[in-house]
Amino acid sequence: MALRYLEQIPVTGKRVFLRVDFNLPLVVGDRITIADETRLVEALPTIRYLIGQKAKVILASHLGRPKGRDANLSLEPIALRLSELLQQDVIFPEDCVGDAVKKLAHNLKEGEVLLLENLRFHKEEEENDPHFASQLAALAEIYGTDAFGTVHRAHASTVGMVSHFQERGAGFLIQKEVGFLEKILHKPERPFYALLGGAKVSDKLGIIEHLLPKVDGLLLGGALAYTFLQAQGMDVGSSRVEASMLKVAARILKSGQDIRIYLPQDHVVAESLTAETSTAVVRTFKPGQIGLDIGPETTKAYRDVLQGAKTIFWNGPMGLFERPAFAQGTRAMAQAIAESQAISVVGGGESVTAVRQAGLAEKISHLSTGGGATLEYLEGKILPGLKVLM
Repeated sequence: MALRYLEQIPVTGKRVFLRVDFNLPLVVGDRITIADETRLVEALPTIRYLIGQKAKVILASHLGRPKGRDANLSLEPIALRLSELLQQDVIFPEDCVGDAVKKLAHNLKEGEVLLLENLRFHKEEEENDPHFASQLAALAEIYGTDAFGTVHRAHASTVGMVSHFQERGAGFLIQKEVGFLEKILHKPERPFYALLGGAKVSDKLGIIEHLLPKVDGLLLGGALAYTFLQAQGMDVGSSRVEASMLKVAARILKSGQDIRIYLPQDHVVAESLTAETSTAVVRTFKPGQIGLDIGPETTKAYRDVLQGAKTIFWNGPMGLFERPAFAQGTRAMAQAIAESQAISVVGGGESVTAVRQAGLAEKISHLSTGGGATLEYLEGKILPGLKVLM
């Protein structure tokens, strides 16, 4: 994908609007604190580059899904933390548009940083309202984005305002994301295996169909695996099955006969979705049993496959990862990928969380910040927030 990058654009002395992804999890208590600042840290290289180039930096992000103004979803705590990380003041206005904000932006000095208030305090952001987009555009002379997690959305700050700029480019985080995902799609070292989990076949259908001709093997886990197992004719007890996807699953299994598709052979089960402990490890289900994690036999088989991989993509947990009794399969996959010699890309909140909780982040080639954007990119879609940079 031929994108233009900010490092290719002269930015010295220019007001640069940089769309970032500061949609961070917050803990609301006596004071609001940041629970995970990964996305903030990932944006620092581009921000520091712009400061070093003596640009006038205007940062913009959404946070959560507010319905109008919401003090609990203000970016102020993030502005304070960013100031600490940059070791310089970060100007923080009360809004993201308006005459006062425009005056602050136009009065910025070289190397100064301004972080706008939550874009989604205005419904016009998600509506991609032209007037709101033009208000944002009036703040700057150059448009940049490093918010890979938002480029699949056609919002005012990701698409609508971009047409107002002759100079536009992506930051280092997007450059890294696109580099790894392009390698997976077009030049993977082989053997290349995709490990997919999660709840629904329908959520992963696009990526399964697009990756199937490209991989040497597809390993399935999580609740979505039970739709495939039932499509093969197996009784999966009371495990979650998408009845509407059974024919699709059968078609995928048939079309993938030249590609090895791995399905769980044993299962950690319980009697209800609210169970805190497992009741058994089984190969065949009894009535009422629900599969909530891959079993030890499957775990070993999947580990053996991944140990021989040269490229791995992983998205989605192997079970009900939120509960310790059903997290072993997911954690084992994180360990197996970290121990492999493969180029590894992990995308999706729970998969990334598993890697981080296990202290294995440094052993993964790339932890994608994209979520839905990562999946849509690997489905072969042209993402609107990247298309405007091409």
